[in-house]
Amino acid sequence: MNQGISTRRVPLRQFSVPLSATRRGARLARLLATEKLLAWELPLDPARLIVAELATNAALHGRVPGRSFRLALSVVPPRTLRIELTDTRSDRLPVSPRATVAAHAESGYGLLLVEELADRWGVRCEPVPSKTVWAELDLGSEPSVSGHETSHRIDQ
Repeated sequence: MNQGISTRRVPLRQFSVPLSATRRGARLARLLATEKLLAWELPLDPARLIVAELATNAALHGRVPGRSFRLALSVVPPRTLRIELTDTRSDRLPVSPRATVAAHAESGYGLLLVEELADRWGVRCEPVPSKTVWAELDLGSEPSVSGHETSHRIDQ
């Protein structure tokens, strides 16, 4: 029998929870992520900042009355924390934050913050009606805003 090597990234740790698409649900997402990161003995920041921004976006921009959003956290090999927020507004995809933030805008900085803090982030289109905005943090070294490369992509 021929046994091939699998390249699928099986999560070492995994957590997922549906939350109401409200400001309270966004706050609960941040609190639950904090508790899970502490339990997994992982650094709190910048992960909880990313969760806070993505959950707020899901509650404000991905909200459909009567529908929830889902927070998912996983640690995948080699040592990557993956943060995912899935909402039910597949018709509202995030756009590049640098293109949307006006010079003196008071809002619109959330994805810019995610882009600066995450090692990678993007959007995955799901079966209608949902999308997942994800971000990854490499846990092997201390994250730093200056000097690390970021990438952004939209998965179709």
